[in-house]
This record gives sequence, C-alpha cells and structure tokens, in this order.
Amino acid sequence: MTMIGSLLASIAMTQVEHFQFEADVMSLTIDRYARIQDLTLKDPLRDLLPEGVDAPLVQLKIQGELRKPTGMSARGEGIYAVHFAHKGAEVGLKIEPAGSHIRFEVTDISRDVEIELLKWGPYPTTISESIGEVIGVVRGAGAAFGIQALNPKTLGGDANRDDDVLPAYDIFATDDLSDTDETIKDLYRGDAALARHFGSSVQAFVRDRSQARVIENWAHNKFAAPAYEDGGVVGSAIALFACEEDKALETIGKIELAEGLPHPMLGGEWAKTSPLASMSYMILGFGEQDVDEALALTKKAGLMGLYQGGPFSNWGHFELNKNLFPQGSQSLKRCVEAASEQGVVLGVHMLSNFITTNDPYVTPIPDPRLASVGSSSLIRKIDEDDTTIEVADPSWFDQMKNNTLKSVRIGSEIFTYERVEGNKLIGCGRGAFGTAAAFHPAGSEAFKLMDHGYRTFLTDMDLGEEVARNIADLFNETGLRQISFDGLEGNWASGMGQYGRTIFTEAFFNHLKPELQGRVINDASNPGHYFWHRYTRMNWGEPWYAGFRESQTRYRLMNQRMFERNLMPNMLGWFSMNSQTSVEDAQWLLARAAGFDAGFAFNVGYDSVDKNGSSDQIFELITQWEKARLSGAFPKELKPDLQDIAKEFHLRTVGENEWDLHSVSITRIRAARESNSVQIEIPAGAQALEIIVQKEGDDQGGLEGTIQFDDGRKAVISQPGGTVWRFNAGTSMV
Repeated sequence: MTMIGSLLASIAMTQVEHFQFEADVMSLTIDRYARIQDLTLKDPLRDLLPEGVDAPLVQLKIQGELRKPTGMSARGEGIYAVHFAHKGAEVGLKIEPAGSHIRFEVTDISRDVEIELLKWGPYPTTISESIGEVIGVVRGAGAAFGIQALNPKTLGGDANRDDDVLPAYDIFATDDLSDTDETIKDLYRGDAALARHFGSSVQAFVRDRSQARVIENWAHNKFAAPAYEDGGVVGSAIALFACEEDKALETIGKIELAEGLPHPMLGGEWAKTSPLASMSYMILGFGEQDVDEALALTKKAGLMGLYQGGPFSNWGHFELNKNLFPQGSQSLKRCVEAASEQGVVLGVHMLSNFITTNDPYVTPIPDPRLASVGSSSLIRKIDEDDTTIEVADPSWFDQMKNNTLKSVRIGSEIFTYERVEGNKLIGCGRGAFGTAAAFHPAGSEAFKLMDHGYRTFLTDMDLGEEVARNIADLFNETGLRQISFDGLEGNWASGMGQYGRTIFTEAFFNHLKPELQGRVINDASNPGHYFWHRYTRMNWGEPWYAGFRESQTRYRLMNQRMFERNLMPNMLGWFSMNSQTSVEDAQWLLARAAGFDAGFAFNVGYDSVDKNGSSDQIFELITQWEKARLSGAFPKELKPDLQDIAKEFHLRTVGENEWDLHSVSITRIRAARESNSVQIEIPAGAQALEIIVQKEGDDQGGLEGTIQFDDGRKAVISQPGGTVWRFNAGTSMV
C-alpha cells in the first residue's frame, strides 16, 4: 500500500464512531474508545445502561495497576483490536453475535508487555432487584442481564484479590456454629455480579499464570503460588446476554448448548429445571451386610436417594472401610446394583482434596505434590535424631494461622516442629506419620506443608487432579450416582483460588465414563461461577450444633434467597433424626421444604429409628409431603406461609395424589410424671386434637400412667417410647 493509501485507511479508521452488535433480543454498541455506549433489551424495549457510568469493554492489569483502554479498531471480519496507552499494548478480540448472546474471545495480546490479568468489564446496568453474585446475572423490573465465562480459566468476579478466592460469608469464622449472626441480612458468595449505587454490574477476569508469584493465601501472609501453563490471557472468552426477566434460566441453557458448556441432564431434563435436582435423600452409615435394611428404610420414607456419609478409611486414594465393604469397590458395586433395582440412587461423601495422614500419599513415602506454603534450604546438615533444624528463610514456617500439623517435608521424610526461633525450627519430631527419619545434607530443600484444621494435608494442582480422578475411578467401578464435593476450598492450596476448585471438579467429570457424565447428582460446600454449569445444586446447613429446628436455621433461610437469586434448585441442608425427634418436628421441616420447593438430607441411624416411637409415622409423613411437593401440589399462594418457620402444618392424605393441608396450633408442655393438672387452651370450633406423650432421656422403656380430662374422660399411657391419641373436641375419644 502506498503512503497515500495508508493515510486514507487511517483517516477512514478514525471516522468509525462505534461498533454495533445484535443478538436476538439485545443490542450492544461499543464506541471507538472501547466503551459500551448503548445496552438495550429490545423486547420489551428497555435501556439497561446507566447514564454517566464508565463501561470499558476490557481492562489490563500491568505493573499492579488496572489500565483502561484508549481506543478500538476493526482488523477484519469479526476481529477487533483494543488499544492501551501503556507501551502501545493491544488486545485482539473476536466478537460474534450468537443468537441468544454475544460472544467475546481474546485472540492475541501484545508480547512485549507483561500483563498480569485481563478484566472483562465491569459492565454496568440499571437493574437492582436481584443480584446473582455466583451466576453473574442480575434481574428486575422485567429484564435480566448476565455474563457467562465460557471456559474454566475465565473466572467470574471482580479480580480484586491475588489469591483469586471469592469473597464469601463464612459461618465457620464465628465462635458459635449453631447459626449466623443476627445482624447478617444476606449471604455473599461471590462477585460475578455486584450491587452498585446505580444498579448493578457484572464482571469476569483471566489471570496470566505463566510466572510463579508470592501472594497472601488462606491465612498465610506469604504463600508461593507456582506457575501454571494454560495459555494465559489468550483464549479467555465470555458471553453477554440480555432477555426478559423470566427467561434468564432458559437463556443460560441455550448458551450452554451453543457454546459446548456442561449441560447435565436428570431424568431426561436439564438438571437445573428437573424436579429431581432437589430430591431429598437419606444419610445412613450402611455397609454391604446391611444395605438391604438401609434401602428398606429409604423406601419406607419414600425417598429416592441413599447416601453413605463416611465409607472411607482414608482420603486421597479413598480406600473403602473393609468392615463395611469387605471386597472394596466390588462390595460397593453390589450395593449400587441392589439400590438401582429399587429405583434408589446411591451416593458417598468425602472431603474433596483433603489428604488424611494415613493415606499412601503421605505414608510411608510422602508425595512431593502435597501442597506447600513455600520452601527454604537447610543451612547445615541434619542427622536422623536432630530435633533443631536451621533454614535459610524461616518466614515460610513462622506462620501459625491455619497451621495445625506444623509439618515439613524434606525428601521422603516428614517432620513436625513446635515453634520458630530465629532461623531455627525447634522441637522437631522426626519421621512423622509413618515416614522414616533420615540424614539430609546442607542445601536440601525443606517444604512447609499446607494443612487444614481437620488434621489433613492438601494437594497442589497436579495432585488435586489425580485425586479427582481417583474419585471418578470409584464411580466408574461401582456406578455410584451422587457425590458432595465437600471441602472444595481445599483447592485454594494450589494458590489459584476458584480456578483450582474448577480444575478439580472438571478433572472428576471429564474422567467419568460416558454413561455417567452428566448423570451424577452433585453438590458442594461452596459454589463457583463456571462450576454452576456442573453442579446439580448446593445443600448447606448442618444439624450438629443445636436442636432439630434450631441448628443453623437462619443460615438455611439465607441460603434459600441465595439459591433463588442465583437460579439454583433449593435445598435445606442436613437434618438429623434422633430418638426424641417428634412428628411435629418432622412436619415443621416438611412444610419448609414444600414452601421453598427444597429438598433436604435426612440423617438417621438404625438405633435412633428403633428408639423413636414415632418413626413409622415420621417416615410416612416424609413420603406424603415429598410426593406432594415433587408433583407440584402446593399452590403458589400458600408458599409464603409454608416458608414461615413460626407456622405449623399437618398434611393428610385423602386419596391417590390428593391431600388436605391444615394449619395447626401446637402447645408444648414439659411436666413431671405425677403432675396434677395441665391447662391447654383449644381454639373454638370442632377440630382434631392430638396429644403426644414422650418420655425424656435415653431410656425409651414403656410409659405407664393416666391422663384425665375435665369432663371425666381418661387416657391410659402404656406404650413403649410414647403414644398418640386423636379425638375431636367435645366428642368421645376415638
């Protein structure tokens, strides 16, 4: 091209004022400075872009500073260059309208500039009613707008932490685990979408991980995050979409199919809309010898899932407890087959990449891929019996938060230490966890192992992927169909935050047999933006810290709001039945499940079932309530009352797929065996009266005695564990 031709081309380029892109119901305009100038939902017509708010298409973090673009130009069909002032940095983008969404992908980037990360957005909107912080979708007033990361390395979020750990409310950060603080009004589980003073914004980012970094991570001020090769910023891709408010979930489903994202099915339907996604299940510590009994209890409660809460003798290799499964995976496979014959899905529980100290990854020879905080060389040699060890840089070891095991690996030995004085590790226990004490020459590298308060070790990225494949191997061998990725935060030990969690779960799913891929019901201890496409549901709430109704109740209710704004199926968490769990407690739970259309996990033991005098009635109630819920029997207008934890209900079966629902008033009285009188006020009108007499304490032997009413009627107490009478007020006892 001649000089005049080049000049004319340059003049023509500067005359381009904006670039316009059209999806089915969204119009997006980007000006020549790489700013979003217009964002319109076409049907119904609505301008979603707030006035006066800067909306850069992308930003680059260079030398610790986030830099905004200065220009944008077209390179060719669908390919654009975004320009930055810093050393002429340039990002190549491919932008493609794709029906339901507009697709953006980084095609290339300046090679002479060290870019730490690329940030997509933030993209501001006027929508403020519902902020889906995990899924990256905002909704309100008839409109929805969202961002979707199209590959695992593109992380939903605001890119404001070097460890890439999502901001989150942590119930375990409090001294009282029974529930949330009264002042907490909402749950915060990420920042792919954020509330802003003008409405909201959605954002994502991708980090260049080609260089090792030292960062703050998981209560360590100094943590060595290793380099990781994944192509860096190039290849990062997102989808932006706008649609009618009630079409958000449907639109995401279309994006999944169009972009090859995970799109798991349950019962022939997309898991995110399938009623099976929120199915309740029973937790019971069964083995091969008693699996038939466990299945009988599951069927008696009308549930379709049976879950073994602790079947392993170690975590890492996940070897099955021989007392429960004498022939290992073959024993478990027979259990799965027995369950399948009865239409029950079998699952197991583990902590994702937590490595127990009895696992072969630790003992007798520790795997060099056990996660470490950092390392330093020995100043002088150490013999097998030395208990004081000198290192060149003690700062890696003198971090005592989140440092339960105080363990160091040198070669094939793990040793523990008590404290750090100067550059010395004092009080060293040699040959810990079944490893062998050994001589180590000066200059040997000492790795401070990363551990957890559960007294376990963790994995680096490579070992984490192997552990995930170990879990998948068990599923492939046995046909298991349910898992909870508890402890996914353990993958923060990779130094890659939410990316580490995503890589772990992707390794599991990608290693499953084709016939299992997309068919394993799964949840986790914490959600994630890309992981949203993989998991079936989340299921938080633990029963161990207070009574049946009290343990983490506010937390559970906050979770329901979080699930709803993030377009997830609702789940209420775990509830534990013991010998004292009452019929009214069971109906209290079941009413909440109906109100939120939420499943739950029902934790039982054979002993508690045997000793609870109301077990049969409780299981029958679970059967009927869950049958009604999953069939959609509860009208929408009743849901707010059913969600109210202060209200009590009774469900009565009147025919096949027919039920009567009654609001009930309950009076609880604790009285001595020889109590002379108890006064109960009964609302006017003929109604059912139910009396439950339960003997307190562990001894559930027979109860004997008499209850006498003012009108002279008597009820004889002579039942094991408790008894129930029903009669209509003002009529004879029946």
